[in-house]
Amino acid sequence: MSILRPMRATDLFEFNNINLDLFTETYSNSFYLSYLAKWPDLCATQTTPTGRLMGYVIGKSEGQGTDHHGHLTALTVAPEFRRLALATSFMSNLEFASSSSTHHGYFLDLFVRCNNLVAIDMYEKLGYTVFRRVVGYYQGIGGGPDGEDAFDMRKCLPRDVERKSIRPNGKNIRVKPSDVWF
Repeated sequence: MSILRPMRATDLFEFNNINLDLFTETYSNSFYLSYLAKWPDLCATQTTPTGRLMGYVIGKSEGQGTDHHGHLTALTVAPEFRRLALATSFMSNLEFASSSSTHHGYFLDLFVRCNNLVAIDMYEKLGYTVFRRVVGYYQGIGGGPDGEDAFDMRKCLPRDVERKSIRPNGKNIRVKPSDVWF
């Protein structure tokens, strides 16, 4: 049993068991707090009944016109709580909030390392497809040009009736990070 609830600023003090993972991007406290201030309904945590953090998700709303969408910035689950469908619950919650009357997005997108096959498989099972490959998205050590590539994955939300926010063969579409903006 667990509890899905809105993220609180004090949760940042409990992230250690969650953020110590090879694939988890860790941000500064001010970064997390800016998300909580701007998009509180797109940030959530899952806790045990005793209050221990199991995982979290942070997202935002961005873009204009038919590019207006929800964006998954970070989703991570502590190793001891994986394989319990928590990520699926987080994504369902984020999809619902991104398509709500508050955000009214056309799609939900995310960036994932091309070598993170477990995450890619999970997102594909949830209905996400690769829109494009962003070459060098994750900058190398020292910010050099040898960064790792990312897949920009998307899922249409109910507002995108014509499904214009996705495309076939997205893995073959290569762009630079500077080409990605909203």
